[in-house]
Amino acid sequence: MAKTKSKAKPAKTAAKKRPAAKHKPAAVRNSAKSGNRASPRSSWLDADSHQPVIDRYARRLGPFVEAMADGKIDEAEVSAQEKRLVKLMKEIEPALPPALHPKVTQLLCELTAYDLMRILHSMEQARPKTVFQG
Repeated sequence: MAKTKSKAKPAKTAAKKRPAAKHKPAAVRNSAKSGNRASPRSSWLDADSHQPVIDRYARRLGPFVEAMADGKIDEAEVSAQEKRLVKLMKEIEPALPPALHPKVTQLLCELTAYDLMRILHSMEQARPKTVFQG
């Protein structure tokens, strides 16, 4: 005779399941678990000009605003920014799929080069065009 397995009924839980959560992207689900609310995705480019707007977001970062408050950046502020950057890089890099890693690496390099070029161009534009003759 063949034995038949009896199906055990699942235990009822006091908390209701939230089926909508399984349809959210993993990043949204994970941020909700950690207590952070995911904000709507912001584009990296201006909708009209298609120019990068990452600097707009950077200007709103609390540590950046605080560092710029006195109009100068000291070594401690640079060091603190580096620590925040390294922490994020260590968190995000291992999570990148192998196919995406080189693209994100190139993106970060291109963004850094762009920022440096913009800074140097701004400094050149602000430099006096005439030579002081005294």
